[in-house]
Amino acid sequence: MPVDHARVRREYLRWVLILTLNNARPLGCYDDTALATAQGVYPDATRLEVQRELDYLAERALVDLDKRPDGRWIAKLNRYGVDVAEYTVDCEPGIARPEKYW
Repeated sequence: MPVDHARVRREYLRWVLILTLNNARPLGCYDDTALATAQGVYPDATRLEVQRELDYLAERALVDLDKRPDGRWIAKLNRYGVDVAEYTVDCEPGIARPEKYW
């Protein structure tokens, strides 16, 4: 079975965003900061790509988004998102959270 590279990228980017927001707690961060972090993993990542995945995480009730009129977004990990980042709850498919090894 061939590897779906686009899916792998999306799901791993979601995990990177969760980790980014976990480190930005309790304030959250602008999408610019999330984009800079994403570009550390995927140099060709775009603002649209990051916003799309933040929107996905918000629909999954992991992230709270404040979409500002100037186009900037502020993302903040909510209680459930923190639990996913800290491995205290199961992670449903769609996010490439590594298996807990400790």
